[in-house]
Amino acid sequence: MAQEVEAFNQGYQDRIKQRLEKDGYQVIAGESIICTNEDAVREGKRLTALGCDCTIFNFAVWAFPHLPALASRFTPGPLLLFSNIDPQYPGLVGMLASAGGLSQAGTKYSRAYGNIEDEETYEKVRSFVRAAGAVSALRGQTFGLIGGRPMGMYTTTSDPATWLKVFGVDVEHVDQGEIIRLASEVPQKQVDAAFAWLEENIGHIHYDGKQLTPDKLKTQVRATYAMKQIIEEYRLDFSGIKAQPELTNHFCTMDVTEAFLNDPYDWDGPHEPHVCSTEADMDAALTMQIFKHLSHTPALFADVRHYHADLGIWDLVNSGEHATYFAGRSFDPKDNLPHVHFYPESFYFPAGGASVHHLAHPGNATFARLTRLDGKYSMAILRGEFVQYDEAKNMDLMKQTDLAWPHAFTRFDCSAEEFIANYTSNHIHAAYGDWVNELRQVADLLGIEARVYGE
Repeated sequence: MAQEVEAFNQGYQDRIKQRLEKDGYQVIAGESIICTNEDAVREGKRLTALGCDCTIFNFAVWAFPHLPALASRFTPGPLLLFSNIDPQYPGLVGMLASAGGLSQAGTKYSRAYGNIEDEETYEKVRSFVRAAGAVSALRGQTFGLIGGRPMGMYTTTSDPATWLKVFGVDVEHVDQGEIIRLASEVPQKQVDAAFAWLEENIGHIHYDGKQLTPDKLKTQVRATYAMKQIIEEYRLDFSGIKAQPELTNHFCTMDVTEAFLNDPYDWDGPHEPHVCSTEADMDAALTMQIFKHLSHTPALFADVRHYHADLGIWDLVNSGEHATYFAGRSFDPKDNLPHVHFYPESFYFPAGGASVHHLAHPGNATFARLTRLDGKYSMAILRGEFVQYDEAKNMDLMKQTDLAWPHAFTRFDCSAEEFIANYTSNHIHAAYGDWVNELRQVADLLGIEARVYGE
């Protein structure tokens, strides 16, 4: 029987493989159609050894449910059960029977059904693959907690054991004093070259002779090199810096450091964005890291600062944390940095330094935040867009909060009443594009609740 349907099975496997490869994914196809227990175990172990991020069980014909059940013990998860719509063979029957067996065994999985060439069907498969890749990428990563809980905010600090259990992420705690110590060791020639690049490329640096001077900006450059060294030495995949009040009172602000770590470039050239949250916000960094794995772009960090009821927009503002990528939505610093201003830090930060000011480039975006409700993780998700007005109106709106800080004028697809009544953090995060389905999948794969506001 297996030999009689092998060509049919192989044809559907090839179609799935080709569709995913067309989208740029590396696909490891099964070496044989699974029809024995030995096949199930061997293929599962092979895919795990090859480091696959997820596994698709393809039900083109009837499959005995014990085979995917056994394979699931060895294959790399997350798992997607996929069935075609060809009525010639009972692939859907096999998928549903297998789904029942997996559920009874407590195995998590997702499902998709249809013609892989159909865009709606493929979108479900692609959303799963993206989400599975993001979840798999988290496992085994290390977060660098530089400092500790800032300003009494419970929402910023989580239990490392919970992170290991839910996300597979380890937490490495590093004292902020290491930034100061390592900053003093950065060669002057290195600092001067970075400083010259900033003066040449930043749209305008507003020195005031007190809070922002060339020497203070060079201190921020030194702090950035110090963080780079910490990241390398501790092998950190993403991080967060407390800063307030120790560094912001007595050393310098971390605004320049955080902005350019999150960026895809700095004065040393292009680099992979390193997610770094301000105020050592662990759940912020984790949300941003998920966005990064999904979108392959920098992610936004912001405070929910003010709602302009007359315009129906929120002003998302934070003290210099936004990556300069958002100024022009480009991976080329020459597109972004002309729109960036370095303003003197305000009285909130006596040590001084530059605040990295710009206004987020217009475009559709997805907003999200991991948070904890009674100790259990959940994810808030919102659709929305960044907007801008004419130059005079933009300036007027920014001056109503703090001109020196970066801004993102945002319109959510939910009412202000719903948001204010239910959202449980002062921080929010975003990436350009529509990632709602992927974030739903991420939450499901992690076993946490997702709430999409406005639905």
